[in-house]
Amino acid sequence: MNSPAQRVAAELLALLEASGVEHVFLAPGARSQALAVAASQLADAGRINLHVRLDERSLGFNALGAALASGQPTALIVTSGTAVANLHPAVLEASHSGVPMILLTADRPHELRGVGANQTTNQIGIFGDAVRTCFDLEAPTVDSPSTDEVRYVVATAIAAALGETGAQPGPVQINLAFREPLSGSEPNAADLKIEPLAFESEAVEFEFALLDGTVPTVVVAGAESGPEATELAEAFGWPLLAEPSSGARFGENAILGYRLVINERRDLADNIGRVIVFGKPTLSRQITGLLYREGVEVIVVRSKNMGHFNVGGRATAFVDEVTVDSEPAGVWLESWRIADQQLRLAAPVSAELTRRELVEQVWAATEGAENLVLGASRLIREAETWAPAKPVNVFANRGLAGIDGTIATATGIAIATGMQTRVLMGDLTFLHDAGSLSIDPAGPELNIQLVVGNDGGGSIFESLEMRQSLQDREFERLFRTPQNVNIAALAAAYGWLHVPVENETQLANALKLKGRVVVEVKL
Repeated sequence: MNSPAQRVAAELLALLEASGVEHVFLAPGARSQALAVAASQLADAGRINLHVRLDERSLGFNALGAALASGQPTALIVTSGTAVANLHPAVLEASHSGVPMILLTADRPHELRGVGANQTTNQIGIFGDAVRTCFDLEAPTVDSPSTDEVRYVVATAIAAALGETGAQPGPVQINLAFREPLSGSEPNAADLKIEPLAFESEAVEFEFALLDGTVPTVVVAGAESGPEATELAEAFGWPLLAEPSSGARFGENAILGYRLVINERRDLADNIGRVIVFGKPTLSRQITGLLYREGVEVIVVRSKNMGHFNVGGRATAFVDEVTVDSEPAGVWLESWRIADQQLRLAAPVSAELTRRELVEQVWAATEGAENLVLGASRLIREAETWAPAKPVNVFANRGLAGIDGTIATATGIAIATGMQTRVLMGDLTFLHDAGSLSIDPAGPELNIQLVVGNDGGGSIFESLEMRQSLQDREFERLFRTPQNVNIAALAAAYGWLHVPVENETQLANALKLKGRVVVEVKL
């Protein structure tokens, strides 16, 4: 049977594979069947890795995690209607984190739009400005669209997703209208002779800042800063205030308890004259307040993925590199080191397993050939103070810092890297994404540890303003959202090993386990 839908789908998937797309994530659907068949043909030929998921919401975060870990675009295939809408949370996170994804959204032909046809809504513009660009391809006939048109769309989509057009990397939508017959056996996508696509990157002007080294300076490393932040701090003797998801939380200049220092040592905090910002710092009010403070010079080092972070709108310069015209005073760094050590040592130590011990032990157990994923909410904030100074492959969804999709993101990271992947999260973050415990039985075996700090609800709200103004009953119901879910039974239902933990020895043993494991830590 001649199927124009299958021809276009085969050309499109073959072009994506030739452009470097290795991972394709698929949720089943009728309207998208030609894309599914083409992806399967490439997978059978060993050209791509195909991952099938039941839930489009999980699918989106799976693809996000794989692209986040690999730096290469992933492709997602979904059918029309609500299937497309379910991608929105992952698309928003990808947009704000600069993660490249290609969204292949199947659609009804144009004549069936706006007339009440089943499973049809306006999919053009559904993601707003969260996608870098959106293509709406008309339903193909025997004569159209041509291969050249498809090549143009794919080349442009890949360039936009990777940020080669000058904008921040991010998701791109290709909306494909299809008419019956919706699929066929020919052509086989793996048999098509496809030339790799070529596109020219936009030239970007390189800028650097020459700074007065005598100004008391701190380096703030937010999400996805990378080791460049550490290198700069060590090169010029500046304190390094590195968030746990920065990829910069190591080295002799790392001030681990910088929140404590800023709060308790006003003689140091008030003397800060300059802040150099890498990545996207979002965790603490102490850092945000510093960036808003009058009289503090703010220099932002450009990040291709995370964009130009300029909270408070006070940045005086956006640069690619920083150097100084004079040597900083070594006493400045040493004062921060001493204050950090004193305040951390003075903090009370409990005989019970606390969030501090949980963070320290998980961080210490994660080696160079392993990944650590941090869920949003309280535990990542505990890690901000207590995580040791040690290089770790850390990931976190800090674009919009939502708790959704954490398990799915970690699964995508494990798929892309093939490495042991450990996740540290709270109980509500775990439950919010419980559906992602369902993993394709035909997919690869994965080593994923979900370390769940279970305190029976959202304890992060204990430290926020509403706790002081609300009665206990109102606070519990509206914010803390207490839960008593049987996590052991939930894990068993999805085929995960469940390990209960109540002390440090049990935790140490649990962290050595391989396979798919839920480690439930009672807090």
